[in-house]
Amino acid sequence: MNHYDDFFKEQYDRIQRKLDKIAGDFIYSRQLPEDMFIDNPKFMEVMGISQKTAQAWRDKGTISYSQVGNKIYYRISDIKELLERFHIKAIRKEDDND
Repeated sequence: MNHYDDFFKEQYDRIQRKLDKIAGDFIYSRQLPEDMFIDNPKFMEVMGISQKTAQAWRDKGTISYSQVGNKIYYRISDIKELLERFHIKAIRKEDDND
């Protein structure tokens, strides 16, 4: 694995840990974790993106969302689906020196 592979794996793992923490915070709620919602600021924090990027993803249909008035909400399951859809499977490349 090269430096870039390590970086992207660490970023993916970081986002997954944040999603798991959010789900854990709601463990006592009646909702199942997949049905939980987070608001736009929390979504941007978890994904490490700007407001403009979040808006672009909504406009392009990259992420599903709900809107109530001016508030935007995302299902945890939709965020996980987004990450899975864009997940790139690691393929071990042989070194030229082997």
